[in-house]
Amino acid sequence: MSTTVDARLPLSLLEAVRVVDTPEGEVEAEYIEELRTKRLGLSDTVYAQIKRYSDAVRRNERTVRDEAAALARLIGRRSDAHRVFDSAGSMLAHEAVDTVSQLQRSAIRRMPGMLARPLALAAVRRLSQRYLDADLERIGASVILSVRDPVTIEGSTVAGFAFYASALSTMLEELTGVPAVVTRIDGTGAGQQWRAAWGRS
Repeated sequence: MSTTVDARLPLSLLEAVRVVDTPEGEVEAEYIEELRTKRLGLSDTVYAQIKRYSDAVRRNERTVRDEAAALARLIGRRSDAHRVFDSAGSMLAHEAVDTVSQLQRSAIRRMPGMLARPLALAAVRRLSQRYLDADLERIGASVILSVRDPVTIEGSTVAGFAFYASALSTMLEELTGVPAVVTRIDGTGAGQQWRAAWGRS
């Protein structure tokens, strides 16, 4: 078990909570303070933690795994936990893909599939290792994401799965331009796996 995680992981969890808890449309001034009290994502504590993790990301620092696990447990108690984890996974994936050069992303999009898929797979493999502490391998017409120590399932075994499924789906779609359907592979061990259709190259 890793004792640290990439700072983008807890940052994405907090940012997802903030987005989900932010009301749509105009809010009357008299209710703003009440919302900040009732909704975790609008609290000063969350804003301060977002700033702290954002600073860690800029410094390319990792953070203590237990902090991320504590956040996951807090989110797991929410009735909308699945929505928050799904949103957080997508947010982290977008941030991760942004670290891939625009030139490389454009090349992957323009190349024929048989040339583009190996490049996209290599990029997603690197991103998965760095940001999710996960391994990615191609088996036949599928790619398999293996997460040795999935932090978010400490919050909710079911809802927490959505984080990794969303992250993998978004990374694949962002790099290839093709929507990816991700399903979890049933397993009873500590590690967990997710599968996405890939096609043969």
